[in-house]
Amino acid sequence: MIAVKYDEGRLMQVLVAPIVSEKATMVSEKSNSVTFKVLQDATKPEIKAAVELMFKVEVKAVSVLNTKGKTKRFGKSMGRRDNVRKAYVTLKPGQELNLSGEAA
Repeated sequence: MIAVKYDEGRLMQVLVAPIVSEKATMVSEKSNSVTFKVLQDATKPEIKAAVELMFKVEVKAVSVLNTKGKTKRFGKSMGRRDNVRKAYVTLKPGQELNLSGEAA
């Protein structure tokens, strides 16, 4: 596999936020993976490179999921939530990523 060079500024923007939910926590405990909200046009190799650059861990696999934004009402008017692209990043065995702020 050839290592592709990505623009570091772009990689810093790829990961929007970690997703902390019951489902994300269950997945992380079961399969040593972390869930992130990522840019709509982010690719799997880009996400992998961004996680490895920012957290200094080895990534085994990346699976991506697109969620359509729900239509919601604000009083009389109809609005729409943004579409979300989630990335489930599986880490190699022995690798650990501590997102919560507590010291181990």
